[in-house]
Amino acid sequence: MPKNIVARAHSRTLTKQHKIAVAGVAALGTAALALSAVPSSAQTVTTGAPATTTQVAGGTVLHHVKGTITGQLAAESVKLDTLAAQKKAADAEKAADAAAQQAAAKRAAQTRVVQAATRSVQRPQMEPVAAKTYSNNLDGWIRQALDIMKSKGIPGSYNGLHRNIMRESSGNPMAINNWDVNAVNGIPSKGLLQVIPPTFTAYHVSGTSWNIYDPVANITAAANYAAHRYGSIDNVNSAY
Repeated sequence: MPKNIVARAHSRTLTKQHKIAVAGVAALGTAALALSAVPSSAQTVTTGAPATTTQVAGGTVLHHVKGTITGQLAAESVKLDTLAAQKKAADAEKAADAAAQQAAAKRAAQTRVVQAATRSVQRPQMEPVAAKTYSNNLDGWIRQALDIMKSKGIPGSYNGLHRNIMRESSGNPMAINNWDVNAVNGIPSKGLLQVIPPTFTAYHVSGTSWNIYDPVANITAAANYAAHRYGSIDNVNSAY
């Protein structure tokens, strides 16, 4: 019988401890439910109360978010600084290129000036050529006529001209034939080489006088006529 008493007493003792444990578990469950019902954005820590696991986790999340935003802002700042540095370097390069081009253009202009000056110094000074003069006599008239004939491609030599002049007029530029057939026909022969007016007009050499008595004009016209008819005044040995 005493055993049963002890057993009942022990049974009562265990039953009381179990009740305390059950009550503690129920309280903890209620607190857990209350914390889980509070939204994360409304989590606050009461002064003097110990922080719950949810409050600690929320603070950690905020700390991580702040750190992420700060890192992104720092990265953007670095990116902007890099772009500004690149733009500054590009502007400096453009300015350097422009300065180099201006310097090159200046050097080229100076080179052209120097080259022009050098060419001017090296260029030989052309001395004016004095106009050729001829004596106002038979020798001078023949020589001037020969120069004109040469420029016009009219053949003839000094000797051929001189020989025919002496036979026709004896060297008198004002000589005129008033007795031959030409004179009878009204077109007398005139000048150093006794040329009739129609022949003088037809074979006149440009650049010479139109006066049939002009010595050079008379010689060149007669030589031009002889070149067309006889090949050259040198081939004429009698009246022509």
